[in-house]
Amino acid sequence: MPQEGIGRAVQSAIYRAGAFGRRPAVPTDGTQLEPAARKVMSRRGFAYVAGSAGSEASADANVAAFDRWRVVPRMLVDTTQRDTSVELFGRRHESPFLVAPIGVLSLADDGADLAVARGAREQRVTPILSTQASVPMEEVARVLGGSGHWYQLYWSSNDHLVESLVSRAEACGSECLVVTLDTAYLGWRPRDLDLGHLPFARGEGIAQYTSDPVFRRLVAERVAAERVADAPPTARLRPTPAAVATLLSMSRKHPGNTRHNLTAPEPRAAVETFLDVFSRPSLTWEDLPRLRALTSLPIVLKGILEPDDARRAVDAGVDGVYVSNHGGRQVDRSVAALDALPGVVEAVRGTGSTMPVIFDSGIRCGADAFVALSLGATAVGIGRPHVYGLALAGADGVSEVLRNLRAELDLQLALTGCTSLADLGPERLVRVGQQ
Repeated sequence: MPQEGIGRAVQSAIYRAGAFGRRPAVPTDGTQLEPAARKVMSRRGFAYVAGSAGSEASADANVAAFDRWRVVPRMLVDTTQRDTSVELFGRRHESPFLVAPIGVLSLADDGADLAVARGAREQRVTPILSTQASVPMEEVARVLGGSGHWYQLYWSSNDHLVESLVSRAEACGSECLVVTLDTAYLGWRPRDLDLGHLPFARGEGIAQYTSDPVFRRLVAERVAAERVADAPPTARLRPTPAAVATLLSMSRKHPGNTRHNLTAPEPRAAVETFLDVFSRPSLTWEDLPRLRALTSLPIVLKGILEPDDARRAVDAGVDGVYVSNHGGRQVDRSVAALDALPGVVEAVRGTGSTMPVIFDSGIRCGADAFVALSLGATAVGIGRPHVYGLALAGADGVSEVLRNLRAELDLQLALTGCTSLADLGPERLVRVGQQ
């Protein structure tokens, strides 16, 4: 429903607090979140979050793509009341923002996924829970308290594990299943490679797996097979400081008592099992009907960048497409997600489909969201910025990042003569270099 937007209210609250010497916990300029977070994050943690594939040209292209657009304000429009809400799969969301799925949030803050859930709930922004979470989805759902969430699925090579993860997502109240398609293999990420750091190999970011009954059965089978083969798992670890640190990390992250885990085979077996079953490189369009048979939840395909793929998604009967190049983390010199967005939107709408087109990759501020929405996105995911907020101030930092984005987008609407997202379209923009 149209109402006075939150932009002025947020501005006033910040200025009033400033009069008493209190400043925001995170920068209000979204472009300053990354350098601020770098100062407080560990070297490994920052490299994992900020790093991208290869030369990082794709991540740079994502940002540069927004710089090619300028907004054209319209005057003498009554914008006293504004509506930034959007309907997605039968539920009205107060804003077009989603918290994009990002794994291993424990690298940013011990509160990890629980802190993100609290911040998202406070701002009434729907989070997409990652398969690579640091906390099991059931615990995160309890913190959200029914406020709504989606679940992001990495399609495992083990069919029974896929079925179990989907079943758990349904049981804990997920409203949508987002299937990430662009991670059959990890991209070449020099920042992580130069540090020799893969968090999953240290038992981090695999809580959805170690809390899953099917995965635990796979781990037990591996341990039993090693015992039969008389191959003590600890014999494979050299007693170097790095090996000891890895063992400690595995033991702390694995369910149960850390002291027990230090001598138990399960933590290491869980890591090796995860590395075996994480992805399914053989996944094709022909596999989608099997997923549809597993769930009644709406299915969104994430990683769509090409119009023909968008049309195939419509033909496959999924419920939405998600334009994303994984924040530049997978393919070096990939097309910028924003550059791909108009073609995907045109392809989807050309089929007569009204399915939502979600977007992420490169959004740092409310003006960026305005551009993406004007180019046809139904909703936009916020990726690294919310992780930087988490690193800077925990749940409060996440909340402030999302609050600032909502406030800035609201004011951007008001100052350009728009009263709702329905007013947005390509005519609100001009491409740099065009008259």
